[in-house]
Amino acid sequence: MQTISVKCKLPVTVELRCEIDRTLQGFADACNQILEVAKSEDCWNTTKLHHKVYKPVREATGLKANHVCQAIRRVIGNAKAVKQIHRFKPTSISLDVRTFQYIEELQTVGVTLMCGRVKFKLSIGNYQLALLKGQSPTAATLNKTRRGDYYINICVDLPTEPTGKTPKVIGVDLGRRDIATTSTGETWSGKQIQSVRDRYSKVRANIQSKRTRSARRLMRRLFGKEHRFQKWLNHNISRQLISSAKQLGAVLAFEDLTGIRDNLNEKPRSKTERRRTNNWAFYQLRLFVGYKANIAGVLLVFVPPAYTSQTCSRCGHIHPIKGKSYRNGKVFKCGHCGFEHDADLNAALNIAALGASFVSSPESPGLSCQLQGQMPLFPISQFCG
Repeated sequence: MQTISVKCKLPVTVELRCEIDRTLQGFADACNQILEVAKSEDCWNTTKLHHKVYKPVREATGLKANHVCQAIRRVIGNAKAVKQIHRFKPTSISLDVRTFQYIEELQTVGVTLMCGRVKFKLSIGNYQLALLKGQSPTAATLNKTRRGDYYINICVDLPTEPTGKTPKVIGVDLGRRDIATTSTGETWSGKQIQSVRDRYSKVRANIQSKRTRSARRLMRRLFGKEHRFQKWLNHNISRQLISSAKQLGAVLAFEDLTGIRDNLNEKPRSKTERRRTNNWAFYQLRLFVGYKANIAGVLLVFVPPAYTSQTCSRCGHIHPIKGKSYRNGKVFKCGHCGFEHDADLNAALNIAALGASFVSSPESPGLSCQLQGQMPLFPISQFCG
């Protein structure tokens, strides 16, 4: 099963807005109180923290019992997900089966607020209706946007198709110049998203010195537009990748780029290049591909990124001199066999070969490289574990 979140808009009357805001504020206050106790006593175990904070937090905030329990889980969950937890803001509240109910016949949801259980009519389209059909969700998150609109993200479980072994592997090379390039020859240019980000960066630089309210509102609008465009683009690319893999009955192989930002930022780079690297949304694309692959029954593997861009996909050689490469911008020309190809496509072919060595048979070398001029060829799979 694959759990996804269905975003549904809630039309809320003026009277109920105050009750929702009061509940959101109480939940944020509870999270901040729990966070202070967890930090001061260095207690990050859910059960132990519950015994320390449950009664005082409930008395101080007036929240329902299950809201306090969810606040404890929110604090512990955030502590495990991020290195440094900032103060919680009154923008969302976690709901479980005791504080949330979805009624499919009426297309309404029941949400427990501080004033009690309140029913809201959902404002959704056919896409959300199809995902919620026949579902009995037990968890959701109530959110308030910066514009003051209210949404409820309902968690639903979708059945996934079984993934079987297949000899076909599509390698996917990720980058900034081209967002994604596959070993089958498909490519998605990053020129448009880079142009959008550069334009918004210039606008932000012009208004950043202004400290007026209108300037702050404009900054938030720009951030929202840029974020939505990047999200839309990654959704489209991930959908096309899954569609291609499903059609060919192939596995998708990606490079494991964990920590690449830190590695790149350690090198001397211009301010513009540093900003572009930090804005590179490859992880979001990886997440989108991941959950779509689970639903579609497409197997996803991750391979080490070492030497994938420097190795010749035809003969398996790399440049014998350390620090040099046969790659020059968008062109890869092997100095050993003379093979000339698009550099990103060459890397995608290497990723596909690595993926095949993991999927088909561990004994198969799949891809080999020459690490030094005097060294014999070794299977890269040996270096990949």
